[in-house]
Amino acid sequence: MELHFWEFKPGPREQLLQCFIKRCRSAQTYRLYLSLNNALTEDGKFLLAARKCRRPTCTDYIISLDTDDMSKGSNTYAGKLRSNFLGTKFTVFDGQPPHAGAKMTKSYSSRLVNLKQVSPRVPTGNYPVANISYELNVLGSRGPRRMHCIMDAIPAAAIEPGGVAPTQTEFYHHSADFFPSLLFFRSKSNHVERVESFQSGPLCSQREGALVLRNKAPRWHEQLQCWCLNFHGRVTVASVKNFQLVASQENGPARPEHENIILQFGKVGKDLFTMDYRYPISAFQAFAICLSSFDTKIACE
Repeated sequence: MELHFWEFKPGPREQLLQCFIKRCRSAQTYRLYLSLNNALTEDGKFLLAARKCRRPTCTDYIISLDTDDMSKGSNTYAGKLRSNFLGTKFTVFDGQPPHAGAKMTKSYSSRLVNLKQVSPRVPTGNYPVANISYELNVLGSRGPRRMHCIMDAIPAAAIEPGGVAPTQTEFYHHSADFFPSLLFFRSKSNHVERVESFQSGPLCSQREGALVLRNKAPRWHEQLQCWCLNFHGRVTVASVKNFQLVASQENGPARPEHENIILQFGKVGKDLFTMDYRYPISAFQAFAICLSSFDTKIACE
């Protein structure tokens, strides 16, 4: 089994990491790939897959490390995205704790896929790491949806120079056994207390000190007579799903780091979309946020 940890590590600070998503409408699945070159249609390195599951009161997107096994009971389960009934509010759940002291939303039963590989001291379940909300689009179909993303597991200071986000890059070793499906977390000592203070909570509630992302405001294009965002060639098809997210400035004065695009997502074909992200969010978090854009939002459009 291939070892996975790269998908949970924050992206680079200096630039956006380029990825793309392929959608299969008939199977209601989505596959995330790392772009290996600048060709938008070229196959890349597979990272994550998701399957849409409709339920009476909500919609779940099960996220997996395996493109052929997207069940929650599998040892390749990475997490999930859950919406409310209207598709306007979402919670991102990580299958592993995002930081020391993280709490699950409900009790769990141990998932023993292989008794020689799973440590009984490491919990598996659903840990809330982000909340996403969509608001009424006052610009109508000519403008992007209004989004707010509260990154519960990431402190707002992570975007500042020298800021640190929790990183799922450390695997646990015990005697001769190795646990490839379990991810552990490392933070610099001077940031541990601040990171550990984040706790789980209700859908789309504000965490004090958490990083908040908002969609970048579009600009009016006189010649095209529409609202536009500059994706620098990475998005080629107009769609209400397209968005760019930057750090919110609500909690203080604007600084240069607030101008950096942390995540952008947009359409380039009927079932092909680009996804570019950077520090402090990971590929898993970015993918989950983008999945929320696929969901129908009758109340917002």
